[in-house]
Amino acid sequence: MDFSQLSPLSAAMEYRRFGKTEKKVSVITLGGMRYKNVWKEPRHEIPADTLDECRDTVQQAFDHGINMIETAYGYTKSETLYGKVLNQELNKARSSYLLMTKGHPKSAEATRRMLEEQLKDLQTDYIDFYAWHGINTQELLETACAPGGPVEELLRMKDEGIIGHVGFSTHAPLDVIIRAIETRMFDFINLHYYYFFQRNKAAIDLAECYDMGVFIISPNDKGGQLYNPPPKLSRLTDPLHPLQWNARFCLSHPAIHTLTFGLPKTASFELLRGIFPLQIPLSPTDALIKHRLDEQLLSDPYSAFDGYSMQNDPSGINIAEVLRLRRLALCYDMDQFARTRYNAFEGKGHWVPGAFPTSENMELIDLSRCPKNIPLRHLIESTHKALYVDPATKKT
Repeated sequence: MDFSQLSPLSAAMEYRRFGKTEKKVSVITLGGMRYKNVWKEPRHEIPADTLDECRDTVQQAFDHGINMIETAYGYTKSETLYGKVLNQELNKARSSYLLMTKGHPKSAEATRRMLEEQLKDLQTDYIDFYAWHGINTQELLETACAPGGPVEELLRMKDEGIIGHVGFSTHAPLDVIIRAIETRMFDFINLHYYYFFQRNKAAIDLAECYDMGVFIISPNDKGGQLYNPPPKLSRLTDPLHPLQWNARFCLSHPAIHTLTFGLPKTASFELLRGIFPLQIPLSPTDALIKHRLDEQLLSDPYSAFDGYSMQNDPSGINIAEVLRLRRLALCYDMDQFARTRYNAFEGKGHWVPGAFPTSENMELIDLSRCPKNIPLRHLIESTHKALYVDPATKKT
């Protein structure tokens, strides 16, 4: 579709106060990790097709009223790409948009060095929002927030005017997120929360108590690959696209201020129009869709057990996530998404933690924390059989 033929849509975009930062942010943020070739080294060499894609996407984002750009040092080419597009290709005034980036330096000295490189790559002299990237474990929380450590250095740079506001991003268990919020060191938080993953609502509620900005990570991809929904899911959210309904669901929580969209990879600008206007609470039509989705859980007799009572199980299996992916496949036909996420488990890694259920790991499961009416071993084994893809044969 030729978006140049669309009528101006900036009036449809809505804006929210980003907590104590007092900045008005568009409820949709343009993410920076999904451009073609963006993950390939070397980080400072930008292919022509990548530059063209980013330039066109950024211009359309601004035309649709988006005023926040989000990226990270860890997204390889992304900061350099945005620096070129915003300052050279489009020549945008720095005051016309808000910029968020992230990094995970482990010391004050490394923090200062990384920020200097990021400012150079982004071709700017200040960052509106800087997040310590990936407070995913208690150990990383302690590293980030150590006396004289990286977050304290970020706060010094805030005092110097190099950073506007300091926050953190996280894929952590809920208890670690709560402890990070309670340090009172941060102005905003980037975290996962969607209809198909509501575990972090308590963290959002706590962030609201502290008047923090709340930024939702990857609602369209990690939220269920909603840009490519199975027919069943599309029927359940009719007349809305699943991506549109999920955005409305997230933004019906007044403490959620913006959702990052990896446009045009995980959504289209055309789909944005169906998100607005937003209502708090959900409109009757949107509430009916939620009722339909909730009702699907009745097709799984074990859906009420979420497995979070078994966090840090000695088996190393991420039991709660295994059971969540099982529910999505069984109740919503979201097999493709469930399979993608299941095979992303990285053992002891902290981005997608979880071991596969080998016979040895299965023997280590502590069933004392599992209700007696839940056939946990069978649920884990059957989920593995349905979702695991053998890397050698590429078959389940």
